Amino acid sequence: MDAALETPAPALPDDRFLDRELSWLHFNTRVLELAEDDTVPLLERARYLEIFSSNLDEFFMVRVAGLKRRIAAGVAVRAASGLMPRDVLEQIWATTGELMERQATLFRDEITPALEKEGIELLRWPDLSREEQKQMKKQFKERLFPVLTPLAVDPAHPFPYISGLSLNMAVLVRNPKSGKEHFARVKVPPIFPRFVALGEQRFVPLEDVIAEHLTLLFPGMDVIAVHTFRVTRNEDLEVEEDDAENLLAALEKELLRRRFGPPVRLEVEESMNDHILELLVSELGVSRAEVFRLPGPLDLRGLGVIADLNRAELKNPAFVPSTHRDLAEVESASPVDVFGALQRRDVLLHHPYDSFSTSVQRFIEQAADDPHVLAIKQTLYRTSGDSPIIDALVDAADAGKQVLVIVEIKARFDEQANIRWARKLEQAGCHVVYGLIGLKTHCKLALVVREEPEGLRRYTHIGTGNYNPKTARQYEDYGLLTADPEIGEDVAHLFNNLSGFSRHTGYQRLLVAPDSVRTGLIERIRAEVANHAAGKPARIRIKANSIVDEALIDELYLASQAGVPVDLLTRGICAVRPGVPGLSDNIRVRSILGRFLEHSRIFWFENGGTPAAWIGSADLMHRNLDRRVEALVQLPRTVQVEEVGALLDLAFDETTASWWLQPSGEWERHAFDAEGQPLRDLQHTLIGSKRRSTR
Repeated sequence: MDAALETPAPALPDDRFLDRELSWLHFNTRVLELAEDDTVPLLERARYLEIFSSNLDEFFMVRVAGLKRRIAAGVAVRAASGLMPRDVLEQIWATTGELMERQATLFRDEITPALEKEGIELLRWPDLSREEQKQMKKQFKERLFPVLTPLAVDPAHPFPYISGLSLNMAVLVRNPKSGKEHFARVKVPPIFPRFVALGEQRFVPLEDVIAEHLTLLFPGMDVIAVHTFRVTRNEDLEVEEDDAENLLAALEKELLRRRFGPPVRLEVEESMNDHILELLVSELGVSRAEVFRLPGPLDLRGLGVIADLNRAELKNPAFVPSTHRDLAEVESASPVDVFGALQRRDVLLHHPYDSFSTSVQRFIEQAADDPHVLAIKQTLYRTSGDSPIIDALVDAADAGKQVLVIVEIKARFDEQANIRWARKLEQAGCHVVYGLIGLKTHCKLALVVREEPEGLRRYTHIGTGNYNPKTARQYEDYGLLTADPEIGEDVAHLFNNLSGFSRHTGYQRLLVAPDSVRTGLIERIRAEVANHAAGKPARIRIKANSIVDEALIDELYLASQAGVPVDLLTRGICAVRPGVPGLSDNIRVRSILGRFLEHSRIFWFENGGTPAAWIGSADLMHRNLDRRVEALVQLPRTVQVEEVGALLDLAFDETTASWWLQPSGEWERHAFDAEGQPLRDLQHTLIGSKRRSTR
């Protein structure tokens, strides 16, 4: 870091940071609280249970696995929170055990009965009618039996490999002649729905169907006991780019290795007997602390099948995004003429309230079709399996345009898909680059170079979210479409950095990590302190997914101590302790979760009475500021700064439902007023505003 921007001298207390891993568990607790909220539509509550499960799986695969790896390697160092990895791990085990039990109990005692009242029945085998049992037996013989593979464990058959996140059945059988007992494992095939439809919105877990017919898999044996279990493995990737001549090949090799990562969690049905559990613990090499006994059924990720049922009255009201008014008013309205609109003014998009397909997607598709477009340059971090943006880039290359695509093939859990897109684009003639060694390319940029009567003009999109048409309907994100020449020049330089040997770092309208996001934000935080000292208006407001970076948090503490109000809106992790006397009296931290995933990043500064705001891809985390290519763009129009400012006003209004972070690290939910009436839902309010503005 620039010496001039090192943290100033005043001493700050050692316990000023909350632990990031424990803060993440608080985030997933907030997701679970939404599932527990009976004012939320029933199928949405089922969806939150599914999201809670998926979130926790990834947390164990990456964060818990990382802690265990550091402890095993003897490189365990004290975290900024003051906790050692072993202390954090023990708190994680205790907290996750409570949360998983809470989720299972909620599903069994509340969600399942509530669904039944609505005619949606999640049954166990004994609850099925005689006719349904016959139907399932027929389906087992015709579809399941040919797919299942029982794996015995005996001196001739070693304990089988258990793949991560697979649902398995531990089966104890006895030979009636010898009386000897044997253990076998049957994997529940993931290619079939987790909950089998019986018709009329009646479902039974797939493992119940298999368990009832195990005598067909083990003829001549007595089935003594059947218990389900599930293993979570370390699935984080480690690729040494400096040593890899071919990053694609190195990554593909590492993806194969990922399947065999060591276990980090064992979930078992609470009915499992001690003998079978001891065998699993011994063979899998997990500790007792990593074993979680839970009420069945395990693996509630399968609830997506239930949440997707066509029962509109049990879901949030349908919402169809509309075309942004500045794009819709161009006369060639169908399809939207993005270039014509941008020649008039910049457009600040707010997804999913503003349609992605008629803005960003249309921007790339129009560029691919337009004979005056000479070049398209774009970053791709994550995209969908049937992406029209990929198709548009391929069409542009086929039409002879210069197409450069920066593909981040190390985007966690999307690596395999991104390798496929990279190869497809290369085969189409696109220039495909994998970014800079040692840095993930996380910035969201698209640049179009178009020949016009006045000369070449650059059109640019800079966003906070991925170029993914599917998640754009579920994630809240901002994006700037602009023909501003300074921004266009900055983005052109950044693409040259990513694709060639340019090391240009002097940008006019961008902050770019790892060179200038951290230093640029610190400069602006300190400018607010100076403004406050000079009696000028001063305030700092930041919206991000995660706020963890200690250097920036210390700057916010110092700003608070100087009297500058600081408002932080975070969806996930936050290491800041707000409201600590003498340290953070002027810091408020809020969190908002809802039907859309809050994903945008906003950095708003009062700036002495002339507010300024940046949007972009960077969270306040070490990886974003030091090990990724990130870009923040300053919003060019006052009306745009006012728009994001109004969003932050609404988020921090005490009549808006949110969670408030306490100095202890606990989050307090504020969902109802003093009379017990629900507070305003931010996202529903924005949906209503968008509908009114469209009309």
